[in-house]
Amino acid sequence: MELHNTSVIALIGIVAGLLGGMLGLGGAIIIIPALVILLGYSQQMAQGTALMMMVFPVGALAAFQYYQKGFVDIKVSLIMAFFFFIGGYFGAKFSTQIPQDFLKKTFALLLVAIAVKMWFFDKQ
Repeated sequence: MELHNTSVIALIGIVAGLLGGMLGLGGAIIIIPALVILLGYSQQMAQGTALMMMVFPVGALAAFQYYQKGFVDIKVSLIMAFFFFIGGYFGAKFSTQIPQDFLKKTFALLLVAIAVKMWFFDKQ
C-alpha cells in the first residue's frame, strides 16, 4: 500500500471519528462516500470495508458476506478503525464544548452536502 493511500485512509478514519464523536453520526456516512470519492472504491468495497472496520462485533456476519465475495479491504479497515477510535475521542470532547444548535445545523449541512455530491456529481 502506498504512503499516499495510507495517509488518505488515516485521514478518513480521523475525520470520521471526529465527526462521529462530535455529531453522533454513524461513521459510514463519512467513510463510505470518502472511500468511493477519494480512493475510487466501488460502492460494495466501500460498504464492506466500512462494515468490517466499524461494527465487527455487531455486523460480523454481514461483513463476512462482503468478505467472502471479495469486497473487504482488511488493511484499510484496521487503519481507519484505529484513527476512528482516536478521532471519536477528540470529536466527543470538542462537541461537549459547543452549542447544541450549532451541532444540529452542522449535522444537517453535512448530510445535505454529501447527498448533493452523490446525487449530482458522482462519477459513473
